[in-house]
Amino acid sequence: MATKLKEYFPMIREREEVLAEIAKSGMLQTTFDSWTKEQQEEFLNICTGVKGLKLLYDGFFKEVMNPEYVPERFNDFLSGLLGQRVRVVKVLPGDSTRIAGESSLLIMDIVVELEDGSIANVEMQKIGYLFPGQRCACYSADLLLRQYKRVRGEKQKKFSYRDIKNVYTIVLFERSPGEFHNYPGMYYHFFEQKSDTGLQIELLQKYLFIPLDIYTKSKQNRDISDRRDAWLTLFTSDEPEEIIRLISKYPEFREIYKEGYEICLNMERMMEMFSKELYELDRNTVQYMIDEMQDTIDAQKDELNKQQDTIDAQKDELDKQQDTIATQKDELDKKNQTIEELHRKSIVGTINILQSLNISEQEIITRICGQYQIDEAQVRKYL
Repeated sequence: MATKLKEYFPMIREREEVLAEIAKSGMLQTTFDSWTKEQQEEFLNICTGVKGLKLLYDGFFKEVMNPEYVPERFNDFLSGLLGQRVRVVKVLPGDSTRIAGESSLLIMDIVVELEDGSIANVEMQKIGYLFPGQRCACYSADLLLRQYKRVRGEKQKKFSYRDIKNVYTIVLFERSPGEFHNYPGMYYHFFEQKSDTGLQIELLQKYLFIPLDIYTKSKQNRDISDRRDAWLTLFTSDEPEEIIRLISKYPEFREIYKEGYEICLNMERMMEMFSKELYELDRNTVQYMIDEMQDTIDAQKDELNKQQDTIDAQKDELDKQQDTIATQKDELDKKNQTIEELHRKSIVGTINILQSLNISEQEIITRICGQYQIDEAQVRKYL
């Protein structure tokens, strides 16, 4: 059964043709049988035009968007993102010292020098890293330092800081980190340093974050408004109707799809690409879950440390209160001893006065007992 996209791309094959070619090769059939039913259907839908191409797949993207192969295409893509005309003059080597394992989450990581001397690092991440701001700030600082060393080496004594140009860090997320979802409907986040006083100083580090998953949700029932939207639609939509609308409004994108469907004609390459994507997706998802779990563990550890600090502070406060109580008890004991001594002296003094008046012992006892509210035995101790 012919699909809608086959009308635009006649090289798209029917489902029976694809299955027949797979069956001809024992290796391809074994690979196909190793997939789940859902994965098999996804693969067949891509190859037969039931769904659009997954242009974010590594094999597709590197073929249709490589700035060395198709510089004019990459120029247009980058111009759409930055909202200004730019032209890539050369592709710079990547940083070999990047954190181990980061590349597994990247669809694309390209560093280019623009016509005005600016540097742009463009990343496409399958799953957004945790702490995207801190990570990008570190990588941007590294790019700026690399530019400084390179330009200073080229200019020698003629070097001026005026020769150092902007550094753009542009990150597109296929699945964005959680903080971006606090801003639903917003998919274009541009950052640059500004003074709170209005003072104008050219600070060179600029950042652009585009969460493609949020863009996908926000564009439902909305037409493609500009060229930036067109590029984002190209990389996010697999609905035939939307793809047809895109290539009708921007015919130049038709060539990109055509190149993608030509790749689909090579079944061995296509299945290898799909298998790699499934593997990377599993690995990335596991790594992301581990990172999130570690983040949760660290947060819980911090909370436990705070609780322990509170307990320690309360214990210190309790110890201080116990020390205060002990001190107050000692003072009270001393006061009681003083009162008892004064009481004794008062009784002895009264007895001495009564004895000097030649009052009988029994009368003295009676008077003392009544006056000081003590019994006869206690009075006799003082006689």
